[in-house]
Amino acid sequence: MSDTDLGTLDAQTLNQLFESRKASPLEATRAALGRIDRFNEAVNAYVYVDAEGAEEAAKASTRRWQQGKPLSPIDGIPVSMKDLTEVAGMPCRAGSLTSSTALCDTDAPPARLLREAGAIFLGKTNTPEFGWKAVTDNRVFGATCNPWDTRLTPGGSSGGAAAAAALNMGVLHQGGDSGGSIRIPAAFTGVFGFKPTFGWTPQWPPAQEPTLSHLGPLTRSVRDAASMLNVMGRYDYRDPYATRGQPDCWGSDLNKSLEGLRIGYSADLGYANVDPQIASQVKEAAHKMQALGAEIVEVDPDFTSPLDTFRKIWFTASLAQWQQMDQEKRDQLDPGMVANAREAETWSALDLFHALSDRAELTRRLEHFNQQYHLIMTPAVAVMPFDINREVPPGSGMRDWEEWAPFSYPFNLSQQPSASVPCGFTDRGLPVGFQLSGGKFDDVRVLRACHAFMEAHPPRFPSVPNLPQNA
Repeated sequence: MSDTDLGTLDAQTLNQLFESRKASPLEATRAALGRIDRFNEAVNAYVYVDAEGAEEAAKASTRRWQQGKPLSPIDGIPVSMKDLTEVAGMPCRAGSLTSSTALCDTDAPPARLLREAGAIFLGKTNTPEFGWKAVTDNRVFGATCNPWDTRLTPGGSSGGAAAAAALNMGVLHQGGDSGGSIRIPAAFTGVFGFKPTFGWTPQWPPAQEPTLSHLGPLTRSVRDAASMLNVMGRYDYRDPYATRGQPDCWGSDLNKSLEGLRIGYSADLGYANVDPQIASQVKEAAHKMQALGAEIVEVDPDFTSPLDTFRKIWFTASLAQWQQMDQEKRDQLDPGMVANAREAETWSALDLFHALSDRAELTRRLEHFNQQYHLIMTPAVAVMPFDINREVPPGSGMRDWEEWAPFSYPFNLSQQPSASVPCGFTDRGLPVGFQLSGGKFDDVRVLRACHAFMEAHPPRFPSVPNLPQNA
């Protein structure tokens, strides 16, 4: 394989090479580790790399393929895990000075399932402290940079995973999404990110607000995402919120056309302020979806912004975490997270009760909408990537990240499947993504539509991190 850089290939191609013995998992793993060595200093996507462990696992995988006994189609495929997920033999710092540096002795459900399938763990990717915000910086490891312009954020909280996916530092990347934390960085970095129906990708220990949290993939293709979901999208009894009923094959409909799909397109959900360049790219993507055979109908989903509802639930989760800590640890926390917790202190139990009632009503409205339309299409985020170490775009007058990411958290509140799909670039060469969401348990349909678009309009990825000179 001297003419092919294995580090640039997707899981499907690597699987074929392993099967034909034209390449081995060990060679693919070394190629992925080589890309981490070359690129990670510029973007800070990985905060822990286990090269020795990865090589040992890849040697075992190579032997299995040589014997014709792979554990699964992703046996030998290099993967990364978000640093909020416990992986045996690796630390789980969660981006927090309050966390332990000790190596974990157990695998969380996604790690267990991926390990049993023979996936090769490269290491852990960066996250803001406890995943509390939609950009990726923390006091332990610093900020992750956007590969398209290293002065800018890749978004968050799965920003390390998204940057790694954009540069193919590994092939499959596990993220988590409680308010957009997969879809936002996918949009900012130009990769595919998918948040499955709640409960279909189990997790343990639970997130601080477990009813908002969905685990899912960030990849360069929908087919790779489906391959990852075929492994980690399985029941695990340790997660009390886990549900059964996952598709036998998450990618079963990827080869189907968009004929017969009715998609409701909303440019702003009736309340969002969207950057004109993003709005233009997403509207053009809607026309392209129509050209592929889908029926596109401009709609108003008829609900008001659930910003206050989300904040009531999200900030209360920060308060619960803050209250569990002694003063020494509280002093080590991200000040923004502390500010959210202290605001939640002023609320009553009745405030939270009303937020939960509003959440139920939003879910009812969205599920009702999905009886009329198979999918809803919106921008993924409302702004372009902005400076690192900022929670909001400088000079925007915004208070916090929820204001520039108004499209994502409604679908965490409703627990519905939702994806970010790359669809072009701004005049500054920054990626734009659109969001596709479906009714609960319509994950296969969402993946089908995303795949059709990306096959017809293949995304472009950075070959190396872009290191512009600071003005």
